[in-house]
Amino acid sequence: MNVVIKVDQETREKMIEYYKDKCRDKVIPYVVFQAQEEDTVITMYESGKVMFQGTSADVDASMWGMVSQKAKKEVEPENPYHNCSSVGSDEVGTGDYFGPIVVTASYVKKEDVSYLEKLGVGDSKKISDDKIKKIAPEIAKRIPYRSVVLSNQEYNQKHTKDVNMNKIKSIMHNKVLYQLIKDLNPQYDYIIIDEFARESRYYEYLKGISNIQKGITFMTKAEDKNLAVACSSIISRYLFLKEFDKLSDKLHIPLVKGAGKDVDKIGEEVVKQYGEEKLEEIAKLNFKNTDRILHTMIF
Repeated sequence: MNVVIKVDQETREKMIEYYKDKCRDKVIPYVVFQAQEEDTVITMYESGKVMFQGTSADVDASMWGMVSQKAKKEVEPENPYHNCSSVGSDEVGTGDYFGPIVVTASYVKKEDVSYLEKLGVGDSKKISDDKIKKIAPEIAKRIPYRSVVLSNQEYNQKHTKDVNMNKIKSIMHNKVLYQLIKDLNPQYDYIIIDEFARESRYYEYLKGISNIQKGITFMTKAEDKNLAVACSSIISRYLFLKEFDKLSDKLHIPLVKGAGKDVDKIGEEVVKQYGEEKLEEIAKLNFKNTDRILHTMIF
């Protein structure tokens, strides 16, 4: 078994001290040292990577891996967007050929932070669908939110050369954020959106909209930094899964998430049973899957 980890300078020095009496005399280019701990060979490279080889490689590596992670956490600056009161929004379904687009805005008070941490709230893409179905209703009982669900039939009507996916998302984000803040008048430190477009571009997409929510902080990977965005991600995913399952049941075909080749096969089956026009109702027609599905069909 081979295991490779990346260590910081502090852990590197600790390892050099720990293995100094177990090092081999062999000189290897670009290698700081090579040592043997029982049945595991440890090789540290100048790049900071360390390779563990042997039957217990994972056990030996895990010790240093945890030390390295701890050291990194100690030097990370405090995240001001975590332990605070905030409004955040996130969307689900924009990368799925089948299923709707769902955007949710949530309001998390500072006193809710510890509760959400214990519940295991985080980015919905990193949480299993089973856990989403379990914790989303619990979140919804405590955390105020507003959601909007856009079916693919509506999406296909709205999507044109002048109205792209990001414009549609911007309008949906603005709608839920504005509605939540108008309804609740919450006390918050930040309004946060997981950045899918630059701030200037986002507001360009909203030209012509009468009620626009301002004062937004745009950041990448916001669902990992802010619990309001993370809650919105989970609730959006939960609503997406419910709609996705309903659609599968209605078609009597087990639909597949994403936009890969396995989706194309399901699309072919849908066309075979219901005709091409069914795709206008259940799929995002501008995806490349549509061309692949229709080009592979024989009529």
